[in-house]
Amino acid sequence: MLFLLIFILALAAAAYGIEWLIEQPGKLLLEFAGNQYETSIPVAVAGLLLLVGAALVLWAIVVALIRLPRRFVGGSRERRKERGLDVLSQGLVAVGSGDVAKARKAAQLAEKLLPDEPLTQMLVAQAAQLAGDKQKSAQAFHKMTLNPDTKLLGLRGLHIEAKRREDAEAAHHFANAAHDIAPLAWAGSAVLEHLAASGEWEKARESLEKSVSANAIDVPAAQKLRAVIETTLAMEKEREHPHDALHLARQALKRRPGFTPAAATAARVLIRHGDQKAAMKLIESVWTTDPHPDLAAVYLEALPNESNEQRVARVEKLAKMSSAAPESRHVVAEAALAARAFKKARAALAPLIAEGQHPTAHTCLLMAEIEDAENGPSGPVREWLARGSRAPRDPVWIADGMVSKRWLPISPVTGKLDAFEWKTPPHSAQHLTEEGKLNIPSAFLTGPKPVALVEGAAQS
Repeated sequence: MLFLLIFILALAAAAYGIEWLIEQPGKLLLEFAGNQYETSIPVAVAGLLLLVGAALVLWAIVVALIRLPRRFVGGSRERRKERGLDVLSQGLVAVGSGDVAKARKAAQLAEKLLPDEPLTQMLVAQAAQLAGDKQKSAQAFHKMTLNPDTKLLGLRGLHIEAKRREDAEAAHHFANAAHDIAPLAWAGSAVLEHLAASGEWEKARESLEKSVSANAIDVPAAQKLRAVIETTLAMEKEREHPHDALHLARQALKRRPGFTPAAATAARVLIRHGDQKAAMKLIESVWTTDPHPDLAAVYLEALPNESNEQRVARVEKLAKMSSAAPESRHVVAEAALAARAFKKARAALAPLIAEGQHPTAHTCLLMAEIEDAENGPSGPVREWLARGSRAPRDPVWIADGMVSKRWLPISPVTGKLDAFEWKTPPHSAQHLTEEGKLNIPSAFLTGPKPVALVEGAAQS
């Protein structure tokens, strides 16, 4: 508004000045090349204005002619860019819809129209991945790493390609390079899993802390992974450095309350050093909310010098802390069976085999063992074995479709950290063998077998 006011005032002043100049009396005499030219002031002013106007028009024409080739080239470049962006858009849509031919054609055209556009290399790489051309996609991702703006994107693509061809070292190299540039979640996770798979748990711990400091991982997830790493370190130090192992296991339990592997490890360390009461108290505190066969096995280890009746009494006390859990009834039945207290063993399992219930394979096998121990081979034994072969499966440690007798910190299939869960396996689950595990330190294979895990139940 102020600018408009100033413009109007300036225009009025100019008009007033021109009017004043025209009204002045007198003539203008110009002598040039021996000739004299005489004219009035108004005509001279008008001529001067026309001359200035003509000069401005001529200058505009000259400038326009000079800029014409550049404008022509610029217009062509803009049209080329617009067409290239349109091709990129169509190509990315084709990749998303799985149209290999259209994606490849769009990638080739985009390389001609926009060879320096970062999205072009992305389209080329994705089209090559869609077509199964690993070499072409790797080349495209490599080109991205040469551009600072797309380097991280290229490194991630190379990391994915390395994982697909199962080149662990190359995958780690690209993830580590990306992690050094920026604290990205995928890079931090990849570096962590590589260190874990290599058994370098202290370095894995340091890497996790770096990711936490850079806010590349949320706190709850970090706490779970910390507990896994600390439990694993505790298992490694369990025999040679028991004090450190106990500290690590207890720290893991604080981070992840009820974490069975940590509780079992801490209890084993306490038992080996003669503190059975502390071990039992620790297991009882976890059993209340998270009853587990692994804990039951360690609990029985804490009772080596007691009679069978005393062991049964102890186990019954433990079971009352979570009386509704099948694990509680299983451990009482097993202890009673070992004491040949068949009536008590049957009473423990009675609610699980009552009418309308669906006893699991382990429950059926325990009933078969009770029948066989009390009455010898008989029809009821065969009946319970037959029921067990058809019964629902019991929970086991499982990760990526693979079943393990013991908890492991990483998946032997994908190398994912904290992959094992205690749950009922699908019928397609495969069982790990001692020879078939992938680079798992021997420290993870120590410790007792779960009491409630019966080979026949796991393989039914």
